[in-house]
Amino acid sequence: MYGTEVPAYNTLVDVAQEVNRDVLERMGADAERLGSIDRVTAERHGAIRVGTPAEMAQVARVFGAMGMYPVGYYDLREAAGSSVPVVSTAFRPVDEAELAANPFRVFTSMLVTGDRRFFDEDLERRLGEFLGARRLFPPRLLELADRAEAEGGLDDQAAEEFLTLATAAFELSREPVSRSWYAELERVSSVAADIGGVPSTHVNHLTPRVLDIDALYARMSERGVTMIDAIQGPPRWNGPDLLLRQTSFRALAEPRVFREDDGRIVEDDLRVRFGEVEARGIAVTPAGRALYDDLSAELDAALADRRVTAEERNAVAARLWEGRVPSTEAELVAGDLAYFTFHTTGARPASTPPADLAGLLAEGWVTARPIVYEDFLPRSAAGIFQSNLTSDGSKDVTRAGAEFGAEALAGVLGRPLHDPYELYASIRAASLTRVRDELGLDRAIALP
Repeated sequence: MYGTEVPAYNTLVDVAQEVNRDVLERMGADAERLGSIDRVTAERHGAIRVGTPAEMAQVARVFGAMGMYPVGYYDLREAAGSSVPVVSTAFRPVDEAELAANPFRVFTSMLVTGDRRFFDEDLERRLGEFLGARRLFPPRLLELADRAEAEGGLDDQAAEEFLTLATAAFELSREPVSRSWYAELERVSSVAADIGGVPSTHVNHLTPRVLDIDALYARMSERGVTMIDAIQGPPRWNGPDLLLRQTSFRALAEPRVFREDDGRIVEDDLRVRFGEVEARGIAVTPAGRALYDDLSAELDAALADRRVTAEERNAVAARLWEGRVPSTEAELVAGDLAYFTFHTTGARPASTPPADLAGLLAEGWVTARPIVYEDFLPRSAAGIFQSNLTSDGSKDVTRAGAEFGAEALAGVLGRPLHDPYELYASIRAASLTRVRDELGLDRAIALP
């Protein structure tokens, strides 16, 4: 569906798979250190945007039917330099085996219409009326979603009906868009207009995973596809890949139907949807994330008064990383900066196995495998959004922002909002329990 609506996405997928084949041929098994090539080839994250708590709660029901649960809280209002008045979460599997088999995520954003930095009382009221009058998901879809979640699945016929209805709900609408209403919202925020200025939701972008994002960026440019200025996230450097790097081709002009104030129906275009691609690295611990955030702040400070190219910025960032970030996975484990699973090697050294992880690794009883980062970086997400906006919009920084944190979002969803760190830590802990049992240790294995 999305490839039909945005043909450049098909080019992006083709180039990503071409790059992945080349990396696999060059690196062999090391290329699959963070997931098999089958997983990486299948992997996607999508992004959608909704307008109200009621719509967000319905989204949770639709994705809940497919074993996808809300993970993480992202406040793009604070992360973006321009006007992006949304909070977000990502729906994905939370079980390790499910993630390996079904590596799909949908980054889902919701307008915060009560935030006076963006919407005054009158606009909030009119936006509420517009959003309250539309229906994103038909009752039958929600009925099937609830049944699937309650019963652990659907029979083939009902499952097919569910998928057909769900896909249709995310198709780009051909209903006319009010030109003046869309323009009014766009003056506040292009994102707000894309959410609240149209009669339905749609897939904003769909993202394949690539093993070498720098090579992909170059190849897309060589094919004449206009890319955004930079790759968001950690720099390209000589150490382990951490967290997430993202880039995209620029939003394309897509034909849309508009209704003018005099009632005329005309065709024009909008630049809203873009093609994102990502390279995933190792999940970091809270300490690792604090280091990443510190280095990002240092980079901003170092370049605050300079105009630099994306390549120059990456070079400065890489120098910062090489001075502060461990250059090997073993050092990441030792510093408790990233998450790994642990596995017995089958070797039986002469000595009795030690009860601490450092000793088990050093003496060859155990090996470490990195856990892939399954989530998102708010600053990077905001950077991708900003790079594809038609305007910066307006944000009244003299007004107080509306409080809408993780607890409030969980209340809207009517289900727990999973903490990514807790999920990674539980996967690591389960692996240590298996190691303890396999080695016959009588106490828990101590982390570094």
